[in-house]
Amino acid sequence: KTENKELTKRSAHEKKNIDAIKKFHLKHIEKWGGSWTHHSLVTLQRQSISRILYYNELYQKMVGVPGCILEFGVQWGATLAQLISLRGIYEPYNHTRHIYGFDSFEGFINVDEKKDGSHIDDGDYCVYRGYEKSLEELLRLHEENCPLPHIQKFSLIKGDASITSKNWANENRHAIVAMAIFDMDIYQPTKDALEAIKPKLVKGS
Repeated sequence: KTENKELTKRSAHEKKNIDAIKKFHLKHIEKWGGSWTHHSLVTLQRQSISRILYYNELYQKMVGVPGCILEFGVQWGATLAQLISLRGIYEPYNHTRHIYGFDSFEGFINVDEKKDGSHIDDGDYCVYRGYEKSLEELLRLHEENCPLPHIQKFSLIKGDASITSKNWANENRHAIVAMAIFDMDIYQPTKDALEAIKPKLVKGS
């Protein structure tokens, strides 16, 4: 596991490689100036590009399907940030495309060894205490870089998804779901969240 209690299958060579790229990034980010977001792409690896392309394809397939987007398993928020940017690209004036992010922000909760395996533990994939507030500020900045910045079109929902998904479904009886992303890695909250939102899925979800 990494220092953030994340599972990894990187070899020693791969770890050495990515550490060197990280060192390069940190050394040059101040030198890149105001265009640092563009120039920092020089350190973007194929795995990250693959993930971006994957969500780009999913989003394009969803365009035209009414409803909100739900992500279960936010962690540091990389996918949420991508979704906000993709919405700004493909649906810049769709103010009804709200994006919800569900996470405990404390890592895994109530890991079941039989269903989830003995290789993971409670607290794996955690972030630092209070990170969700920093993430919310960052996501607002991303929205401000898109059309209709005066309308907040995302929400972070903190807690055990087994509970918060049901609460959300009850509190948003009118809502329908265009896309749901499950990235929680453990059985029970994934099952509970899917059952909670299943009645809200529509043709094309």
